[in-house]
Amino acid sequence: MAYNESHLSKTQSAQGVSDLGASKVLRNTYALLSMTLLFSAVTAGAAMAMGIERINILVFFIGAYGLMFLVHKTANSATGLLATFAFTGFMGFTLGPILSAYLTLPNGAELIMTALAMTGLTFVGLSAVALVTKKDFSFLSNFLMAGAIVLILAMVAGMVFNIAALSLMVSAGFVLFSSAAILYQTSEMVHRAGETNYILATITLYVSIYNLFISLLSLLGIMSND
Repeated sequence: MAYNESHLSKTQSAQGVSDLGASKVLRNTYALLSMTLLFSAVTAGAAMAMGIERINILVFFIGAYGLMFLVHKTANSATGLLATFAFTGFMGFTLGPILSAYLTLPNGAELIMTALAMTGLTFVGLSAVALVTKKDFSFLSNFLMAGAIVLILAMVAGMVFNIAALSLMVSAGFVLFSSAAILYQTSEMVHRAGETNYILATITLYVSIYNLFISLLSLLGIMSND
């Protein structure tokens, strides 16, 4: 009897420590995510003010993946924070020309605000599902891996063959992929089953939000014949 009570006490204590750790990761992640999103908005505005019309695709891939690699290499040090802002700032800067192009359309500002609102509501809704239900969404890992491969191949095919319908499918696929990634990452932080580094968690959520916004903006543009 005494053994059972002692074992129960240790289990509850361990659970309490785990919950506190998960809460800390969540708190730090959302704080850093908020700052990086704001910083991206500033750099996007700077690109628009500078009149940048387009970003070379090679520059984009080298900058994006190079800085993401740097974030992963420095995630366990203070330098990781600088790398995180460098990556998100660069991504925001590349968003500037896209927003400028949409603003030239008759309803461009409306499309941007609609996509932004839908992105925000989707992120809040999916995060709430993971946080409130505390359901384990780790089963989505295989879907995300397969989805990433399919989307990359579809993007390459779209660039080679320039098929409008394929672009629509890719945008819709990224909406689903990004939504699943948000559920998965939030679940990982809640259960501490995988991600305990708030810098890496922030980057994952940031990329999901970025892709979600771009994809929704593309879909809205297609549906409005723009």
